[in-house]
Amino acid sequence: MKVSTRGDYASRALLSLALHAGQGQPTSVRDIAERTGLPQPYLEQILLALKGAGIVRSKRGVGGGYVLARPAEGITLGEIVSAVDGPIVAGDFGEPHQNGACDHEGQCVLLSVWAEVGEHMRRHLDGFTLADMVTRASRGGPALSPGLGAPPAYEAAPVVPVG
Repeated sequence: MKVSTRGDYASRALLSLALHAGQGQPTSVRDIAERTGLPQPYLEQILLALKGAGIVRSKRGVGGGYVLARPAEGITLGEIVSAVDGPIVAGDFGEPHQNGACDHEGQCVLLSVWAEVGEHMRRHLDGFTLADMVTRASRGGPALSPGLGAPPAYEAAPVVPVG
């Protein structure tokens, strides 16, 4: 799966909102664009799609802008990407056993595998919340992916005198 520019920009914009959620007021599109380095006209379109999906709310007029519609703990990267890009799938191959999808040798087996790959991608992206991204950002860099476990512990090798 390749995350589109829209999916990346939407995630970056929402992370910016989550990072500044404690300020208690809406954030203008201009401010989000400046903080994230995203083009404002494109960002406006993306935020409208996110509003339509119920991920953000907007306030018009002076002091207006966008806020998260729910706590960052309840918004996943999978939901964000789906809101701007549509369903997360490995490809547009159709569903096994529907509309003649299995008319050719091996086709149904592969359609089933592609469907499993898409499900795995959805579950993986749904394992990351905006709150997780805020935590990573506050630590100054990436952290572990869910389910990947802790990094191996490295101990210094004992010093053995020579000679």
